[in-house]
Amino acid sequence: MEIQKITVLNGCGKDGKMEQVERFDLEMGNIISIVGPTGCGKTTLINDIELFANRNTPSGRQILINDEVIDDDFSFDPKKHPIALISQHTNFLSDLPVGEFLKIHGTVRGADDIEQIINETLEFANQLTGEAIIKDTAMTELSGGQTRSLLIADAVIIGNSPIILLDEIENAGIHRSKALELLKNYKKIFVFVTHDPHIALSSDYRIVMKNGGMQQLIATNGEEKLAAAELKKIDDVMLTFRAQIRSGKIITNEILKENIKTLSN
Repeated sequence: MEIQKITVLNGCGKDGKMEQVERFDLEMGNIISIVGPTGCGKTTLINDIELFANRNTPSGRQILINDEVIDDDFSFDPKKHPIALISQHTNFLSDLPVGEFLKIHGTVRGADDIEQIINETLEFANQLTGEAIIKDTAMTELSGGQTRSLLIADAVIIGNSPIILLDEIENAGIHRSKALELLKNYKKIFVFVTHDPHIALSSDYRIVMKNGGMQQLIATNGEEKLAAAELKKIDDVMLTFRAQIRSGKIITNEILKENIKTLSN
């Protein structure tokens, strides 16, 4: 099935009341953020999407593909499932080297040039993380940030999943601005669960969650896109200081002021 869009139809919040947002559509190329305080139901919403809920989850939501109800075999058959979920919990049972892990996945997916696709995946991943990931490193030895970076790259490049759900990638210490920049080059649906204002305002629109329910659907307007550009400057300064501190440099007030000046340029 070629996916044109997926649709989320509302269910109920924690109070049992119908959600304020009756439906929203995700079309190929869209970037959407799900925002709200901790415990408001953000992860539950992406779990419903990942499971293609059909009024059979606690929320009572229904997910459609191309305006049609999905058969169970499509939802539970890994060969047909079009969604990759990059969650906050990324523990590996296998201690395979990174290169071998990617090789197996590439082979299963029928990649023509395994070495090329492995190198492309690692190049993508290493743009998101500070410490480079190398092929010989065991999967179980990767840091949280390296793991999330690798899984994002793997889902985009090798898995070629048309729909990718990313749960709070800002907590993994990866380069958020670079991630957005790279992902926009691919015509897929990206859904971010996030507390990060730059990610939220860089999205096409955002769902605001409260008490387990979808309360608002907000399309990002021109003013917010300008604000996102300014937030990126702040984010870049913070990333610069993070890199300097990690490398053992001493931060002075003068260095701080010089970097803050760049925000007005």
